[in-house]
Amino acid sequence: MSSHISAEAARRRTFAVISHPDAGKSTITEALALHGRAISAAGAVHGKGDRKGVVSDWMSMEQDRGISITSAALQFEYRDCVVNLLDTPGHADFSEDTYRVLTAVDAAVMLLDAAKGLEPQTLKLFEVCRARRIPVITFINKWDRPAKDALELIEEIETRIGIKPTPVTWPVGVGGEFRGVIERIGFGGPDATPGEWKDGRRAAGPQVPGMVRYERSPGGQQSAIAEYLGEDEAVERFGADYERAREESELLSEVEADFDQKTFELGQTTPTLFGAALVHFGVGQLLDLLVDIAPSPFAREDVKGQPRELESGFSGFVFKSQANMNASHRDQLAFIRVCSGRFERGMQVTQAQGGRTMSTKYAQTLFGSARDTVDEAWPGDIVGLVNATGLSVGDTIYAGKAVEYPPLPAFAPEHFGALQMHDTSKAKRFRRGIAQLDAEGVVQVLYSERRGEATPVLAAVGPLQFEVTTARLQAEFDVPATIDHLPFQLARLTDAEGAARLRTAPGVEVFSRPRDGAFLVVLPNKYRIQTIVNDYPGIVLEPLLAGGQG
Repeated sequence: MSSHISAEAARRRTFAVISHPDAGKSTITEALALHGRAISAAGAVHGKGDRKGVVSDWMSMEQDRGISITSAALQFEYRDCVVNLLDTPGHADFSEDTYRVLTAVDAAVMLLDAAKGLEPQTLKLFEVCRARRIPVITFINKWDRPAKDALELIEEIETRIGIKPTPVTWPVGVGGEFRGVIERIGFGGPDATPGEWKDGRRAAGPQVPGMVRYERSPGGQQSAIAEYLGEDEAVERFGADYERAREESELLSEVEADFDQKTFELGQTTPTLFGAALVHFGVGQLLDLLVDIAPSPFAREDVKGQPRELESGFSGFVFKSQANMNASHRDQLAFIRVCSGRFERGMQVTQAQGGRTMSTKYAQTLFGSARDTVDEAWPGDIVGLVNATGLSVGDTIYAGKAVEYPPLPAFAPEHFGALQMHDTSKAKRFRRGIAQLDAEGVVQVLYSERRGEATPVLAAVGPLQFEVTTARLQAEFDVPATIDHLPFQLARLTDAEGAARLRTAPGVEVFSRPRDGAFLVVLPNKYRIQTIVNDYPGIVLEPLLAGGQG
């Protein structure tokens, strides 16, 4: 069995798609699914006309605004591999969701907008990947539109984030006049024949002189038309554009910007591709590259820093909780990353944090909001456990030898608002909805003696989380509510004695957090902290560290 576990793990590629907002994450997620033949046609981000909306943006608010609000998981087979793809929200207000997803993957695809280059959220996400030692593949998107110079983009990545790009494709034609790419390495696996065409993609092998020409498919909903041109034909058809691209590609080799597997896995280099996800240019090469070079699951370290080998008994951790993903399934789903062993539906597992045992009878594999029963899963897979209400984000479950994985990041809130319910006859639904959103980690829910249980205070990383909360209360529980923003900017942890001493302190409020029984003091600014310390000697005020626990 142990050799079978290793073989199945070796087939898995589990990665996240991350970027700044509007760089095209949901579009490329759907395009990858299309190239993997998991779907038959792609829809636009907004689902215009008679086209379906993207499979990963299942929430009505996401479809209305054309942005990703919550992460989504998709699994499909490609070549001889099983691809577990996690789409993430790009907006900074939902950073906590993105950062948690990054604990559950083995690699990341970073999208850059070709016209904008590195943006603030992109920089932050690169740093998170570096800290977690997650190898990153970079896809420079929207090359079919006006863009920065390609060499300028490569230099910007290296100088601003200190990771060396190693382009594996190079664009023929400037941004907005995209002709195709020079493939600087082969794609498709070691057994493929260079220059051989199958299903619109050139097979792997050493670099073949010439280029891949792209043409948009009719309607833009199918894979792009791709054609391999030998060097003579490329020169004849694209002349100066091809010559320039070839010279720049040769220059990259001279400055040692060629792909290297070892430095990629160490996070020192980032293989880079150019393309246009909306018209499916370059997406096939990206999917092939992920299968060819992305790491398969490895032994993960537990909370004590000891590796849990893949062949050990089953283990996994909850990195996300989500309810009401499908109107037909009014239930709650715990997203589990399988870390070791074989998962079997119906097996008894133990929750490391509470010590209680639980059944896994209702286990599902995910494709956006669509779900199917799964009977078994292997390291790297994402499994949804239905109505596992005793599980919280960050919990470990296992069978056999006990293990506990490190806690997941929790962010310090910077925005606070009192949630006002307008129809007291729906108080029971209101309480159920708030408890559910709190369990998902959408917001932190706080209560105070001053306001009472009917008026919880929400603490969030960004104000857009408040809009999500009220929209979901209305859509999923038929409970209209509004937010009254409060004049606070930060919170500190205190103990029961500190909570009692500060209950009447001017300019601050004291709350309890039922999720873990903690006491929080919220303050208008950092200067108030010093006056509190001066006025209340010995008071406990501990920071809630961004990216840490709290």
